[in-house]
Amino acid sequence: MVRVVLVDDQTLVRQGIRALLSLAPHIAVVGEASDGDEGLAVIARERPDVVLLDIRMPRKTGLEVLRALQASSALPPTIVLTTFDDDELLLEAVRAGAKGYLLKDVSLEALTAAIDAVAGGGTMMRPAVTERVLRGLEHVRRDYDTLSPSEPLTAREVEVLRLMAGGYSNREIADALGTAEGTVKNHASSILSKLGVRDRTRAVLTALERGLL
Repeated sequence: MVRVVLVDDQTLVRQGIRALLSLAPHIAVVGEASDGDEGLAVIARERPDVVLLDIRMPRKTGLEVLRALQASSALPPTIVLTTFDDDELLLEAVRAGAKGYLLKDVSLEALTAAIDAVAGGGTMMRPAVTERVLRGLEHVRRDYDTLSPSEPLTAREVEVLRLMAGGYSNREIADALGTAEGTVKNHASSILSKLGVRDRTRAVLTALERGLL
């Protein structure tokens, strides 16, 4: 069972997502919150497998919630719920540790796929949103220097990166490519180093920016 906490100040949004998730037998909403402060309390109490988090909320924003959880090393896999006018905040949320993002009018299939992906250690980024987020990436400072001179990704690393972009975990990528999970982890580490990023989410965004995917 995947345990989910839903944090959104819009009651109708929470009710709609809860109703959708009630149709997925392997997912349970174990807590809800209507603002950031309440969200932090519910997350600390329930210790969910996945958090669905709104960006724009009273008292504490979703971005502030992410930063607080990250600072205390208590950030669960988190999917940001967004609208098309949240580009800048969404980019900041990804940099603050969000594992993906979804539009608030998401379908049941997309929602459950995203929850399963991040619960399994993957990421989930929808192309319709990613295209807009990429506009801001040219202003984002690299997290650390890439290899000098920068090495291109190998064909196998590109394959791994494509599966990472689809939200697959290391184990699922290994199964898909017919290799060992440890080998996939090595490829993932090499990808992060070559792209000059610290996590899978930023690796996918950077690869999209550079036209590698």
